[in-house]
Amino acid sequence: MVFKKPAKVGYVPHSPDFEHPGDKRRFAYYARRRGIPFEIADPAKSYDLVVVTQNADLGLWVRHAKSRIIFDLPDSYLSVARTDPKGLLRGLAKYVGGKTRYLQLDYWKTLQDICRRADAVACSTEAQRRDILPFCRSVHPILDFHMMCEGTVKQDYARKEVFNLVWEGLPTNLHCFSVIREVLRTLSARHRLALHLVTNLDYHRYMGLYGRRHSIDEVRRIFQPAYLYEWSETFLPVIATACDLAVIPLPLDNPLACAKPSNKLLLFWRMGVPAVTSATPAYLATMSEARLPMACRTEDEWLKMLEHYIADEQARKDAGQLGRAYVQQHSSEEAALLAWDRLLEAALASKATDA
Repeated sequence: MVFKKPAKVGYVPHSPDFEHPGDKRRFAYYARRRGIPFEIADPAKSYDLVVVTQNADLGLWVRHAKSRIIFDLPDSYLSVARTDPKGLLRGLAKYVGGKTRYLQLDYWKTLQDICRRADAVACSTEAQRRDILPFCRSVHPILDFHMMCEGTVKQDYARKEVFNLVWEGLPTNLHCFSVIREVLRTLSARHRLALHLVTNLDYHRYMGLYGRRHSIDEVRRIFQPAYLYEWSETFLPVIATACDLAVIPLPLDNPLACAKPSNKLLLFWRMGVPAVTSATPAYLATMSEARLPMACRTEDEWLKMLEHYIADEQARKDAGQLGRAYVQQHSSEEAALLAWDRLLEAALASKATDA
């Protein structure tokens, strides 16, 4: 039985058109599936519930005292080192760029403050939950919705003359290919390879505000031949399932990257696409549960792993089908919807507790 829906809900989106992945794959998707109407939140108004994303003016919502608040923090910004240059400049850059009303130089404190203010916090991993618990007693790890890819599943695992690798994600993460750039160059001397990247064609390099870039310029530095495609819910499954193997490289010495959840891996598995990843805690844990040891720590491990799956069609097929079976059992849409139900229930119940 679904809980009683809040009557008046406000939402602070990542993007005004709700096209940002953080909107399409999290609360906005949930609200649509559960039939919960919402409006873009106005801090001058009172709501039964406001869902605040990490792209919001957090200092403004810390001061909002009229509504129950859920803070959706899927990225591990609290784990970023206090000496990180981008972290040190994040609060100032948001203020100068007109993203925040109040100047808050200590972005870590801002995050802590909004977690304290929130009646419940959504995150992505158990490690994040432990980081947030000192500031909020109601913390709920919830992975993204990827049901837009459910209908397209890879059927043919036979490779052609060219072996096709695929990656998807935000263009701000293209720099992660530094992890395997030399590996790809070594492999290309032994095999005919092509790299296919599904992402936004343009982006801002710094905090979504500064340094406008064209993704193709970054792609040309990664590997050749490489092909760039505009990300869309329709196009991604077609490109991904036509390729032979997905790659998800992440720098293990970067706390924010290393703390990422297993969303991208589960997305490829949902389409039956086998994937080789960096050995982050989330990927290691998920692969261990699925009994698919395809995570790499070093360039040598990446080289050996990719060589193996380039050569072995049956291994690719087994990995793709086992991954899809894992997703169907452990990452269903209904399980994610119920997790959001519990999150909203917890936030709304805190009103009675605090009264």
